[in-house]
Amino acid sequence: MSFGKGCHLHLIDGSAFIFRAFHALPPLTRKSDGLPIGAVSGFCNMLYKIVEDNKGPDAPTHVAVIFDKGSHTFRNDLYDLYKANRDAMPEDLRPQMPLTREATRAFNIACIEQEGFEADDIIATLARQGREAGGRVTIISSDKDLMQLVGGGVEMFDAMKNKRIGTEQVEEKFGVGPERVIDVQALAGDSVDNIPGAPGIGVKTAALLINEYGDLETLLDRAEEIKQPKRRQTLLEKRDQIELSKKLVTLDQNMDLDFGLETLEVRDPEPDALLGFLNEMEFRTLTKRIADQLGVEPPAAPEIAPEANAPDEPEDLPFEPETYECVRDAAALQGWIDQAYKRGYVAVDTETTGLDEMRVDLVGISLSVEPGKACYIPLIHKTGDDDLFGTGALAEGQMDEAEALRMLKPMLEDASVLKIFQNAKYDCKIFTRYGVNVAPIDDTLLMSYAQNAGLHNHGMDTLSDTYLNHTPISIKSLLGTGKSAITFDKVDIDEATKYAAEDADITLRLWQLFKPKLHQKRVTTVYETLERPLVPVLAKMEMSGIKVDRDTLSRMSNAFAQKMAGLEAELHELAGHPFNVQSPAQVGEILFGEMALEGGKKTKTGQWSTPAQALEDLATEHDFPARVLDYRQLQKLKSTYTDALQEHINPDTGRVHTSYIQSGANTGRLASTDPNLQNIPVRSEEGRRIREAFVADTGKVLVSLDYSQIELRILAHVAGIDSLKQAFRDGHDIHAMTASEMFDVPLDEMTPDIRRQAKAINFGVIYGISGFGLARNLRIPRAEAQGFIDRYFERFPGIKDYMDDTVKFAKEHGHVETLFGRKIHTPEINAKGPHAGFAKRAAINAPIQGTAADVIRRAMIRMPDAIENLPATMLLQVHDELIFEVEEGAVDDCIPVIRDIMENAADPAVHLDVPLTVDAGQGANWAEAH
Repeated sequence: MSFGKGCHLHLIDGSAFIFRAFHALPPLTRKSDGLPIGAVSGFCNMLYKIVEDNKGPDAPTHVAVIFDKGSHTFRNDLYDLYKANRDAMPEDLRPQMPLTREATRAFNIACIEQEGFEADDIIATLARQGREAGGRVTIISSDKDLMQLVGGGVEMFDAMKNKRIGTEQVEEKFGVGPERVIDVQALAGDSVDNIPGAPGIGVKTAALLINEYGDLETLLDRAEEIKQPKRRQTLLEKRDQIELSKKLVTLDQNMDLDFGLETLEVRDPEPDALLGFLNEMEFRTLTKRIADQLGVEPPAAPEIAPEANAPDEPEDLPFEPETYECVRDAAALQGWIDQAYKRGYVAVDTETTGLDEMRVDLVGISLSVEPGKACYIPLIHKTGDDDLFGTGALAEGQMDEAEALRMLKPMLEDASVLKIFQNAKYDCKIFTRYGVNVAPIDDTLLMSYAQNAGLHNHGMDTLSDTYLNHTPISIKSLLGTGKSAITFDKVDIDEATKYAAEDADITLRLWQLFKPKLHQKRVTTVYETLERPLVPVLAKMEMSGIKVDRDTLSRMSNAFAQKMAGLEAELHELAGHPFNVQSPAQVGEILFGEMALEGGKKTKTGQWSTPAQALEDLATEHDFPARVLDYRQLQKLKSTYTDALQEHINPDTGRVHTSYIQSGANTGRLASTDPNLQNIPVRSEEGRRIREAFVADTGKVLVSLDYSQIELRILAHVAGIDSLKQAFRDGHDIHAMTASEMFDVPLDEMTPDIRRQAKAINFGVIYGISGFGLARNLRIPRAEAQGFIDRYFERFPGIKDYMDDTVKFAKEHGHVETLFGRKIHTPEINAKGPHAGFAKRAAINAPIQGTAADVIRRAMIRMPDAIENLPATMLLQVHDELIFEVEEGAVDDCIPVIRDIMENAADPAVHLDVPLTVDAGQGANWAEAH
């Protein structure tokens, strides 16, 4: 078939697919011989998904996968440092590269590569040929370097985000149309590919210049006209370098190819070749799925030596929502309960009218006992007709709620039946409110978190897409969005059955996949001692909630409003005229237009940008940006806390019930939401005062126990810093010691503000903060901040060794570990450019912060048994602090018990070389207790 008008060419960026698969997915080896195949598996699944997703009227008529071949190209001849800073290919990836070519040919898709040219040049040439022949071209890639090709019948498609990239999207990214992308790239350069560009000119500035002068050549010819001296000098002095950069970023659209577009015609795969390759790779799930689709028997799986055989993967079956059962009576439900008892496990999911576990209604329950076999028990679905109360009449064909729960309760509480959930805490809280105390449990979300922290999120949709190659039914397709959205009780029962039962089916399949891998990946202890047992502890804390005084919040809101008014008047005086303080555009115009301060950047709309980071940089030397920051901080405290907290007070309990997220941070730190109590500011007096609104109930007091400098203590242990260890053993205040050395202030003259500055230095330096960042945090000149850092490393040389060793370990293994075995993956540790510094800092931070998080988790898990017979309830966890509500008169009995649990939480798993100490306080409110 010749290529011409009406044809559609798909060009797949194979090299990008491989690296995306390698870095996004957990390591995988072939069971028979240990060959790394994770990237090949991901590559094959991506190819299969593209083939399956393109079978409609818009399907391609021609397709090719294009790869890089070799590392030396014509660009290296132009510039010998081109891509010189790229790391060597990971050893686990090297043997997989030829297998991806085999995979492409096995799918019967054209596999193209050519020595001396990059994949991007081949794609550019084929795109031009396809466009000139009158056809459409879709480049399946998200690579910004290919965006210069968009337009005139050529578009891009990001398969990972399911997003098309046309001219508009290119303009959003570069600030110019596709035809001027190479001009912007020539100026901005590229640290990943080591393209020099124009020093000091980024993408936004480059776009402004190109839009003003039309093209790069005109800009360079008229560089003398540039008003900014530094920018003008750069363009004049670096012209040759900029012109070279343009040659490097310009794709070659005129390569000599030894084939024509007609040879890329879509062809059906040969079953023997495709299934044979997949079977050889031991991709059993994909082999069976494609065999079923082709209507042939899958080949026999290769025999694997017993010693190399890992636990079986779950049986692969297609998802068929139409086959799920809707349970409408007691007889049918009893059949499912009997199967759960027979199996000894059952996947369970609840459907509710919303997300607030303390207030929503239970709409239905789904169960699954084997892959492909699941049911839904509808309880309170409504028809469109209003009942006597105007809430909607109950739909027919549902079980009575009380009867269903009465039947399910013995099984859900029976120790002989394991209940499997995805995000168990939510469902367990729902059941608790309905009088059912579910146990024992497993949680696929937490299994994934224990295995894959740092690689991806752990929501059901992501896990299903990634590990089951299945996209679940979307909740939005049932509920809608925005003001017209409905609650789940208004969903048609038949549609609800497909959705809800599928969730239970997915959960069971994920459990079968993840459970044996806990042992294989050596994270069983993390899951069994730090994750699973924490679920009921957090659920109880969340349901207990904490009392919040609405009047106190209201008074604080008024006080913040008055202070904001005072700051507004001060800012008007500093500016010399009135303006809208809440308008970033007006603030930017004063800073960078009227005051002509350095560092200003304009948005695409031509307005000055005033993000917090830019203001913090300027605040070290100028009053105006410092006051703007103060104003914005008060505004955030008012809107985010003193105003918003009032909306979160539960009308039934009079308390705030936050929800903790166990998987919210890669390091094991808990996050909280609705409301977020982890981020209440404590550095400012105003932020600390917000805690005054959290109060004890009548006849009780709040008790706070807080680990003292736990992360520095852990650092002293893991880095083996003898001087720090001894200082902690002797009971010295490390922050005060640092302040005394850094600021030449005697310990007996130490002020809280000076100590807080030292604390910022301590924690900033050990996590890799730069002099620039420390200057911003402390609002001091950068040279002074860098001096602090240099002196710090001289005082504690072991810290620098620890930092270097940790980064080296992360680069070699792809993860770091806490003292308790928690693995935090570091997929971007070998990245170049702006992500490099962040990835290294995160790797250095993770073992210390993660170990501290593990310690407090261990304390929380042991706490319920320790205080069972005491009049105390654990309410909150905020970083290194636990807050309890204790009956008046019992505080002296409770604190020693709680402190003992916290200070010895690491034992016996880990024996620390430094003591953990816990500070305790009590009061009528949280501020007094802390």
